[in-house]
Amino acid sequence: MSQKILAHVEASSLKPQPDAFAIGDTVDVHTRILEGEKERIQIFNGVVIARSGSGSREMFTVRRIVAGEGVERKFPLHSPKISKIEVKRSGVSRRAKLYYLRDRVGKAVRLREKRDDVAEAGTAKKAAKKPAAAKA
Repeated sequence: MSQKILAHVEASSLKPQPDAFAIGDTVDVHTRILEGEKERIQIFNGVVIARSGSGSREMFTVRRIVAGEGVERKFPLHSPKISKIEVKRSGVSRRAKLYYLRDRVGKAVRLREKRDDVAEAGTAKKAAKKPAAAKA
């Protein structure tokens, strides 16, 4: 009973359409910052290395290199302070957490890029081969 009540209360604080991104993606996180009475948007660019939690407590960690030093920042996914999350690149990742990137330096930090055009070309070739095989 109490779980249903908590789920109902939590549903009011969730974003209706959270931005879609995955582990290994390079993203721009647009964060609203209040300075006195003025509000501005600050962009944090980096690679998503982890997602954790669920519901209104879901968090994601973004890592970037600034002046040769690694900087990580955790953001709540459903926070009203986050205006949007833009995916710049999609990286190929075979793990749920990319903590091994912390030990890497330079070009070794880069992930292979997930390429949609190759996948589309592969399915187009398969579709073209099937009718030819049926004729023979």
